[in-house]
Amino acid sequence: MSYALAILLQEQPTPISSGAAAGVATGIMIVYLVILLLAVISMWKIFTKAGEPGWAAIVPIYNAIVLLKISGKPAWWIILMLIPFVNIIIFFMVSINLAQNFGKSTGFGIGLALLGFIFGPILAFGDARYQPVHVAP
Repeated sequence: MSYALAILLQEQPTPISSGAAAGVATGIMIVYLVILLLAVISMWKIFTKAGEPGWAAIVPIYNAIVLLKISGKPAWWIILMLIPFVNIIIFFMVSINLAQNFGKSTGFGIGLALLGFIFGPILAFGDARYQPVHVAP
C-alpha cells in the first residue's frame, strides 16, 4: 500500500500547455508562409526582368521550364531534375547560369542555390539586368 501511495505522491512534471504549443506552431507557420511568399514574389520579379510572364512563377513544372530557359539550359533538363543526387548538381548549374545571365558572379550563383531566400530577393529587386550570356539551344 505504501508503494502505491508513494507513486501517487510523486511530483509529475507539468507538460507545456497546449496554448503555448499552438502559439509556437502558429509562429513557425507564419515565418514559413512569409518566406514562401517572398520566394514567389522574387521569382515573379526575376521572370518579368527576363521578359517572361510573371505568372509562370506560380505554375508548378512550367516555372522550372521557364527557369531553365532563363538560365540558358534546354527544357529537357527538367528530366534531370527528377533524378536524385543529379538534381543537386543541376540545381547548382542552373543557379550559377541564372546569376551569370543577370551579370552576377559564380559565387552569387552558389549563394542563390544555398540561400535562395536571401539571394533571390537581391537578384529580383536589385539593379541586375538580364543580359543572357548562356542561351538555351
